[in-house]
Amino acid sequence: MVTRFLEHIITSNLYKNKVILILGARQTGKTTLLKKIAEQQERTIWLNGDEYDIQQRFKNATSTNLKALIGNHKLVIIDEAQRIENIGLSLKLLHDTYPDVQLIATGSSAFELQNKTNEPLTGRKLEYQLFPISFAEMVQHHSELLENRSIKSRLVYGYYPEIINNEGNEIDVLKSLADSYLFRDILMLDTIKKPEKLVKLLQALAFQIGSEVSYNEIGNSIGLDSKTVEVYINLLEKSFVLFRLNSYNRNLRNELKLGKKIYFYDNGIRNAIISSFQIIEARQDAGALFENFLVSERMKFNHYSKNYVNTFFWRTKEQQEIDYIEEKNAEISAFEFKWSANKKVKFSKTFTNAYPNAKTQLITFDNITTFLS
Repeated sequence: MVTRFLEHIITSNLYKNKVILILGARQTGKTTLLKKIAEQQERTIWLNGDEYDIQQRFKNATSTNLKALIGNHKLVIIDEAQRIENIGLSLKLLHDTYPDVQLIATGSSAFELQNKTNEPLTGRKLEYQLFPISFAEMVQHHSELLENRSIKSRLVYGYYPEIINNEGNEIDVLKSLADSYLFRDILMLDTIKKPEKLVKLLQALAFQIGSEVSYNEIGNSIGLDSKTVEVYINLLEKSFVLFRLNSYNRNLRNELKLGKKIYFYDNGIRNAIISSFQIIEARQDAGALFENFLVSERMKFNHYSKNYVNTFFWRTKEQQEIDYIEEKNAEISAFEFKWSANKKVKFSKTFTNAYPNAKTQLITFDNITTFLS
């Protein structure tokens, strides 16, 4: 079993008078992670929010009937908590009434669980996100050498735990993940009036990873207005399918002000959406897949290491571009990504002149370890 970085983070924060929330897409390993943590603790009770009787026990909850539910247990884990009505108020009631009890709740839909818990749990919670397994976690699991040997496969099939554990059967597993699990929460929302358009939107976005995205152009191509495209993308982002990078602009009049790129949290899910599983050497989108991989893996690394940075891309109206930028404490780090280490890269003089103190670095297959772990 791959040890997740979040395990130590959660274990070190138990019994510190905070409700712990763990968010993440379905099948990223939240349940497995918590079962491992629970094995090391005493007096643990596990409640599954998908089960009807558990949902009913939380309806119109009082401190008395919640105490009857949890008994004398000291660690209470509520899995798929977004399925429970008024879960935020119930967690607040339990936390305030029984401060010695450690509460952990998981949710596969950020837009559900956060909306239900943000206000009731203000000042009472620690919130974490569990991503698919990361490059750095796999390096720790076996070695940098072995994981580097697997990069070509990861670029195509990604890092979902079930993919890691089913070598040789990746395509069937990915199709099942994409079709049966990943979008279940979104498609249950009344906001999604045309689910077939959501699929077309995902396919259009999958073909544009690493490129600037126009909501108007995408909307015109699939038959949705730009506002609906933005609403759907917001939901996909909050359900951990994809995320956005905005354009960086500080100094120049010709810098893009409202530009945006969209990346997928996992390469395998992206490829499953468009049913594209060719080996990396045979792909015309190898560069885009490498960029998606690096940006998503860097996001995981920053999250788990508490490296709080603002992230962007940079482009001018004349198409001068920097792939990825991090800004921290007014310091700028700029990165260019190239799948082929043989390609020579010169950073735009327009950028380096405008931001002379920015650090620049080229990331290729040969030095990804320094960037991702």
